[in-house]
Amino acid sequence: MVAVGLFLGGAQEVRGTQVGLIRIDGAIGPATVSYISRAIDVSGARGDQCLVIELDTPGGLLESTKQITRSFYASRVPTVVFVSPTHASAGSAGAFITMAAEIAVMAPNTTIGAAHPVSLGGGGEVEKTDDVMKKKMEQYTASFIEAIADKRHRNVEWARSAVLESASITAERALELKVIDLIADDLPDLLRKLDGRTASGRILETEGAQLAEIPMTAWERFAQLFLRPEAMFVLMLIVIYGIMGELSTPGAILPGVAGAIAFVLVLYMSAILPVNLAGIALILLATVLFIAHIYAPTHGVLTAGGIVSFFLGALMLFNRAEPGFRLSLSLIVPATVLTALFFIFIVGAGLKAQSLPVRAGRETMLGRVVNARGPINANGGAVFIEGELWRAVSETPIEKDEPVEVVGISGLTLTVKPRKPNGDNHE
Repeated sequence: MVAVGLFLGGAQEVRGTQVGLIRIDGAIGPATVSYISRAIDVSGARGDQCLVIELDTPGGLLESTKQITRSFYASRVPTVVFVSPTHASAGSAGAFITMAAEIAVMAPNTTIGAAHPVSLGGGGEVEKTDDVMKKKMEQYTASFIEAIADKRHRNVEWARSAVLESASITAERALELKVIDLIADDLPDLLRKLDGRTASGRILETEGAQLAEIPMTAWERFAQLFLRPEAMFVLMLIVIYGIMGELSTPGAILPGVAGAIAFVLVLYMSAILPVNLAGIALILLATVLFIAHIYAPTHGVLTAGGIVSFFLGALMLFNRAEPGFRLSLSLIVPATVLTALFFIFIVGAGLKAQSLPVRAGRETMLGRVVNARGPINANGGAVFIEGELWRAVSETPIEKDEPVEVVGISGLTLTVKPRKPNGDNHE
């Protein structure tokens, strides 16, 4: 790329042939922050005319949005957020990101807004407390988006209404209200309309420029998939299944190892994702109720309680998160059914099996009553048990064919004693 710098009217004109491009499709989270920050550095280092961020998101985490906004402010390269393709949206966190860009553009028939912070309340004093916190969060979020709109010289009043009233508008209305700068049909149209605009003290020449996409790294792709509520929920199930599988089948090793690894990953993810402790508490309570049902049959009361507790816990696990960071019923319902069946049938069978009497091995011979194969005394004798001839000793002399009971085992020698004629004969 060849760049020539000129000064025209105080603005530095940079002639180049390249425009950076990244695509954000999905919820805004830690992986998005990493991707956008790195793309800004890469695009700035190679002297791109600008960095275009093609955006389609339902929303995301406020903390991640704040970090992206700071990256925009500190960027050496002009940032252009393009809400695209048709029918895409910049919802919730996406509205903040679009307005924070140096140039905000939307495709026809796209939408922006609905940036109200999400939370759930309780009842009584808890509800009053939640109302106070909700009000504080609303005012803080409204102030945040107002500051963004003011810095980028966009419609401050509408920005505030997007938070406090969940206002949402189309691209055409957004341009009319000066929420965005341009409407472009597609990327080539965007490059034509950006050409000649001043951004970051530069006069952009983008018409006919080459779009150079900056792909995600392997780690960013992994984090995009891994740092998700669904992934954390599945790992929590692995923790529960793994630990209970190890307890119900001691020595299996694999369930315990899998559960331990998943537990460490859950701890790591809980420090990043917006987890609700009440949801975790309900899931743990469900586990306790399922186990209690195995040892204390209550005609299904504990099982029903466990199912309800698990369902509500999964539903509340991310209940204070922004859109895109919640568990869907299509995942919660099958997980609840699977967990209930797992505890009732698999774990229940394993734990009950541990309390059953021994049915095989040498220990099963204790208490057996058989007939002596010949005289038995302290020096020895023999008995025949399950197809095998065993050496037997007895402190009381025993005659041939007299019933004897096995009372001890030492190596390959059985200790027996005479059995009364009215005793049970198991052979």
